[in-house]
Amino acid sequence: MSIRHLFLKYILILFSSFVLISCSDDSDNDAIVIDNPLNDPYDGIPAGNPDGSYPVPAEASLEDVSNPTTVVGDGTPESCTGEVFIDAVAGGGKIVFNCGSDPVTITLNKPAKIFNDTTPEIVIDGGGLITLSGNNETRILYMNTCDPDQIWTTDHCDNQDTPRLTVQNITFINGNSTSETAYDGGGAIWVRGGRFKVVNCRFFNNTCASTGPDVGGGAIRVFSQYNDQPVFIVNSTFGGKENYGNHGSNGGAISSIGVSWTIINSLFSHNTAIGNGGNPSQAGTPGGGSGGAIYNDGNTMTLKLLGSHIEFNQVNDFGSAIFFVSNDHSGNIVIDESVIQNNIGGSWYPSYPGISAHDDTDIIVTNSSVTE
Repeated sequence: MSIRHLFLKYILILFSSFVLISCSDDSDNDAIVIDNPLNDPYDGIPAGNPDGSYPVPAEASLEDVSNPTTVVGDGTPESCTGEVFIDAVAGGGKIVFNCGSDPVTITLNKPAKIFNDTTPEIVIDGGGLITLSGNNETRILYMNTCDPDQIWTTDHCDNQDTPRLTVQNITFINGNSTSETAYDGGGAIWVRGGRFKVVNCRFFNNTCASTGPDVGGGAIRVFSQYNDQPVFIVNSTFGGKENYGNHGSNGGAISSIGVSWTIINSLFSHNTAIGNGGNPSQAGTPGGGSGGAIYNDGNTMTLKLLGSHIEFNQVNDFGSAIFFVSNDHSGNIVIDESVIQNNIGGSWYPSYPGISAHDDTDIIVTNSSVTE
């Protein structure tokens, strides 16, 4: 695209930003913003790494929603309220949207919470048109197999195979979990137990607690997946442009304890770990500040970064791109067909800039570039 065309597109976006239709339902405090599809405020930030072409296994692919359990909306934007969405999530099953042909932002005033006794498979598919917003006040989505308020369904809640949650074809913006105390971190999404998968999603400006040695996940925080199977993140973007990044004390984009991740054809940029003092926190500090994009802590776990790009993330302490600490030294990192570069801050692993891990952590890098 020529400089002239870029300039004209920029002027058009500035002009069209004044053309915005807004609706609100005062009865439940849910706001709806309808954006012209040509003037999507996130236009130019696609889901996923545009240079990623790594093969995606079947289990990490999109789920079939051709026969949905629940359709949110009746074809109009006004029908797609936060209350309707929250009720749909509480009912489980496969959830799709019918809010009209234009992109719609649904703003929540409380998290949508999954109940563990509804359906084994829970799929939320935005069809590429839906943005869910926490309005800088609330987390957006919550699943916890060990939370009695969400119904215990086994006597081994930390290792059960359901629910299996997939979010796909959705944008998550302005999630904020800073008011959460019992289940902190995870500005947009917090998950424990079952299985979790993200496909074709975008995460912008989500935030969690700003300090603390072991709290994080500006966008996502995950615990204890069934039989230690990985969380899949596929063709998704976290940040993608300056002023669109996610941030939290640790793991500006994602954070976990005792969880493996397989990240395929995804982009992490402009996310920030804003805590300081590390983990354990140094004397006189609140702790945190590690893992600009990714924060992994635990024992036997694997981080796979495949066909993905990590750039322009920042930390105050360690691991400007990735912080990975396997406490019993049994975890490993696999990086293939990926690029890690231009991340800002410290690290302690001598061979790979931007990665902080124990010196004996097995890090396998193939067909990739890991540089300052």
